[in-house]
Amino acid sequence: MRRKVPRLTTDEAAEAFLEQDLSDLDFAQFKTVRFEFEKKSARINMRLPQALLEAVKAGAAARGIPYQRFIREALERAVTGS
Repeated sequence: MRRKVPRLTTDEAAEAFLEQDLSDLDFAQFKTVRFEFEKKSARINMRLPQALLEAVKAGAAARGIPYQRFIREALERAVTGS
């Protein structure tokens, strides 16, 4: 039986956790995270229907990310076709 990864709330707890044998951990609970490294230098302002904004915020909340990042990712997918 694989062990679950505990919730670590301090750097010290994380360091202590990483010093042990991790080969029996269940990593299925992890999800891929996309890091944004590029500086955000441009700004836009747009009006949306309230229902659309609420749907965007709900979608972002379901993924656990800020809604502005959710919108940025949607724009990137639309431009790159992926």
